[in-house]
Amino acid sequence: MLKCRALWQKLAPLARASSTLCRHNVKRKGLRCDNMVTVFPKAQMSSGAPGSGGDNLMYILFVGAACLGGGIYTYRSLSEDKKRYQNRLAEINSREQKFPKQPLVTQQTESTAESVQETSEEHVPVAEVTTTVSAEPMSTSAAESAAAMEAPVDALPEIPAHAPYLLIGGGTASFAAARSIRARDPGARVLIVSDESDLPYMRPPLSKELWFSDDPNVTDTLRFKQWNGKERSIYFQPPSFYVSPQELPRVENGGVAVLTGKKVVHVDVRGNKVRLNDDSEISYDKCLVATGGTPRNLQVIERAGEEVQKRTTLFRKIEDFRSLEKISREVKSVTIIGGGFLGSELACAMGRRSNESSLEVIQIFPEKGNMGKVLPEYLSNWTTEKVTKEGVNVMTEAVVKNVSYQDGKVVIKLKDGRVVKTDHIVAAVGLEPNVELAKSAGLEVDSDFGGYRVNAELQARANIWVAGDAACFYDIRLGRRRVEHHDHAVVSGRLAGENMTGANKPYWHQSMFWSDLGPDVGYEAIGIVDSSLPTVGVFAKATAKDTPKAATEQSGTGIRSESETEAVASSEVTPVAAAPREPQQGEEYGKGVIFYLRDKVVVGIILWNVFNRMPIARKIIKDGEEHADLNEVAKLFNIHED
Repeated sequence: MLKCRALWQKLAPLARASSTLCRHNVKRKGLRCDNMVTVFPKAQMSSGAPGSGGDNLMYILFVGAACLGGGIYTYRSLSEDKKRYQNRLAEINSREQKFPKQPLVTQQTESTAESVQETSEEHVPVAEVTTTVSAEPMSTSAAESAAAMEAPVDALPEIPAHAPYLLIGGGTASFAAARSIRARDPGARVLIVSDESDLPYMRPPLSKELWFSDDPNVTDTLRFKQWNGKERSIYFQPPSFYVSPQELPRVENGGVAVLTGKKVVHVDVRGNKVRLNDDSEISYDKCLVATGGTPRNLQVIERAGEEVQKRTTLFRKIEDFRSLEKISREVKSVTIIGGGFLGSELACAMGRRSNESSLEVIQIFPEKGNMGKVLPEYLSNWTTEKVTKEGVNVMTEAVVKNVSYQDGKVVIKLKDGRVVKTDHIVAAVGLEPNVELAKSAGLEVDSDFGGYRVNAELQARANIWVAGDAACFYDIRLGRRRVEHHDHAVVSGRLAGENMTGANKPYWHQSMFWSDLGPDVGYEAIGIVDSSLPTVGVFAKATAKDTPKAATEQSGTGIRSESETEAVASSEVTPVAAAPREPQQGEEYGKGVIFYLRDKVVVGIILWNVFNRMPIARKIIKDGEEHADLNEVAKLFNIHED
């Protein structure tokens, strides 16, 4: 009302001046022409037939109703604006009384420690000290957020009722997604729900570097030295990086919270909410399913009885490492069943420890050599020799027939009649993707590869994405696949996080994986690496820098996927002194490149003790071309340079 009165006061003088000017002009014109302006008879408006005259009743009613409606609308609008304005002033006054004015805090430093201590008594985070006052009226969601921020911490529920971004699973994929979401949406509130008791951590060191640590308290600290000698923690970030789930709704600038020890058992896609194993519910706007997988077990072990199962480890989590590390110091023999990545890594790690103690390490698997499903036979046999030199008793072509517990020992009977007696078993025979949520969420499970089927953007349904080991995605070059490696978890989690914020990017990245058999032998692989495919290997003599230890010294990181994804592929060829050639039986395979072919096209590449060349391998697979001479292609990797 005040604004309308002020407007009228400004316009009224102009209207009066214009009217007076018009009257003066008319009089002057009449005087100059010696006659007066012709006065026309007053016109009459009628709603009747033309020429019939009549009254103006319909016209007056129409104009009157329009004026009345406009007046009512204007009155209500002004009344509501006045009410919202008064409510806003009252809210600002109450906020100033509750929170005294503080200097702007954008980053917690040593200089802000004192102010943090003062405000902690009122349970106010540092980022909430400064309040921005807006002249616009508050929306309903903003009012609810402000109410949650003003509520005491003790009054907030332990489990938030709503999370704009809900990530199911506490592994690498979820953490990569959370970091990606926060990068694109700095004010995002992200809640990770994990059935583990630990914060997100890296799994590769559990079977690699942690076993080579000299720290007797490594199971408590979970800190390890990388091959380059640098020390770091297994956790991605310290606890101070996260906010508590209880305070997540009230954090003004958002954050990442981890709800540990809870498992999502039901997903209501239509209602955009999930139910936990304690019957509590959390609603969401966007949801990521990154549930990972569960280690497989042998049926003969599952049928063997309780005594055998108590002496069997399915290696996957931190608690499994702690348990097995303790067992390896207490028992006399450990048998590892499985010759793949995990089984061979654990065999090498524990075999090297056996040289310092009386521990006997046995490894049994049905293939002819270590990693026989991945490496060509000649390289698999050479790898088995290296594992044997580490102190491991490797038993190849061994198929388990029966397992029992007799006289304080676990007895493993093989189909060829051999018998193995041991104190403990480690089953490393693969991973089964966790797809328990498929039924409640209505998600499709791939019948061939397992895992949730997703589109090119890693989306399974509206507002639901899948990443990591549980995602079965379509590779535009290699077809539908499911990958169980660290780098895939990082890349797919990062992409899913971007798409949850509206990026709509397709998955095109060829993820890599790596395995280290100690600090001296390691390889990196990409694409489809299957020993049943035709292969071409090109090798050269290794130097002192062609080891995992030297590679990490150069890159500065033990998790090689953190650095290789930042590199750029180059097509430049460095001249070499000698031409590459096929390996000869009995030679030392110091370093080299193995190409896996399908229909004469390279679909997989292994870089054996060749590091920081993965972008080149990725480009070769992406091109999808036939190569007449792979020796020339091998020159791209500079394997003969000193």
